[in-house]
Amino acid sequence: MLPQEIIRRKRDGHKLSADEIAAFVAGLTAGTISEGQVGAFAMAVFLNGMSREEAVALTIAMRDSGDVLDWSDLPGPVTDKHSTGGVGDNVSLMLAPIVAACGAYVPMISGRGLGHTGGTLDKMDAIPGYTSQPDVALFRKTVLEAGCAIIGQTADLAPADRRLYAIRDVTGTVESIPLITASILSKKLAAGLGSLVLDVKVGNGAFMEKSRDAVALANSLVEVANGAGLSASALVTGMNEPLASAAGNAVEVKNAVDFLTGRYRDRRLEDVTLALAAEMLQSAGLVSSNLDGIRRATEALAGGRAAAVFARMVAVLGGPGDFVENPEKYLPTAPVELAVKAEQDGFVTGIATRDIGLAVVTLGGGRSHPDDKIDHAVGLTRLLPVGAELRSGEALALVHARTEAEAEAAAAAVRAAYAIGGSKPPAEKTVLRRILPR
Repeated sequence: MLPQEIIRRKRDGHKLSADEIAAFVAGLTAGTISEGQVGAFAMAVFLNGMSREEAVALTIAMRDSGDVLDWSDLPGPVTDKHSTGGVGDNVSLMLAPIVAACGAYVPMISGRGLGHTGGTLDKMDAIPGYTSQPDVALFRKTVLEAGCAIIGQTADLAPADRRLYAIRDVTGTVESIPLITASILSKKLAAGLGSLVLDVKVGNGAFMEKSRDAVALANSLVEVANGAGLSASALVTGMNEPLASAAGNAVEVKNAVDFLTGRYRDRRLEDVTLALAAEMLQSAGLVSSNLDGIRRATEALAGGRAAAVFARMVAVLGGPGDFVENPEKYLPTAPVELAVKAEQDGFVTGIATRDIGLAVVTLGGGRSHPDDKIDHAVGLTRLLPVGAELRSGEALALVHARTEAEAEAAAAAVRAAYAIGGSKPPAEKTVLRRILPR
């Protein structure tokens, strides 16, 4: 099939067959289709959309562009979660070990930071010695021995997605729901999962700022996953403020270790983490109800089992054996710390969350270009939540930076991102909606 004919049919609003889509993805993977043709195809999909059947066919073809893992030898269910990304969203670091401590296996293939949002893989790279992109043998060994492994996408899993995403990124077609859906799910299907839970963020710190867009994406992900043979559900969760009180890489890892060990837990972060854990345990068939899932997850945390799983995962993947006991000994720290002082009394009434994420990027904790090197030490901690009361001169956050000038610039950006008012705003729900297969 000629690629230009497939492009023309989609351009003119026709429904593509599974064979046409498979042929286009095969050419995409082999490199026989030019970047211009891939960009034209992506724009045609962006403008005309795809039916559910087309999105399922695209997802399956992208899955089959590389290896598909098989976990049938494991003595328990295999499950995972995917977040669409936010600020201070280190949920994966606690969630994978909590669910593993409850009897599931979690081969979590994660990504790097994108735009203003942090990447789970960048966080794990802050741990000295941690192999974030192991070969398949070490990946399998870690999942078997620890119960979970948080790693990056290997070259052999859904290679079509890597090329298509890179071209979407420079052709203004990233926001297409069918293409987002296929990109996310092709990698998860290639990971050989038995079930998947999607965490679709909505708010001023999410890629989807409007509720209707987030719900549309959640429905697409759930329906296409199920159409491709993967049991899936989704939670729509709020991102109108940072989820954790830390934003960065090493600082979010430290926050996660504190959460797992019980030294400190941010309330909203705990709500979302336990809700997702319960959803994963239920979808994996390990609990019969959401309430039972919350109880099991809470027990895994309180008893120290989740922290032990995280410690084992870090050690098997090459990190320090005593990392959970002594994270400060190993995590990099920035030389400059600067408190962001409030300029008036009042309550935090709102946070421009995207601007908080961009402040971390500006410090060097994220990327402006794909090949930028990450500074794992920089970031923000002690971020006050919406509703917090404070007096003039008290700290809204603490900046961790390389230089005084960078710290002052980040502090100005953070201060501008906080709205301070005279009355306490009503608390906003963290879990807004649950999406199940129709």
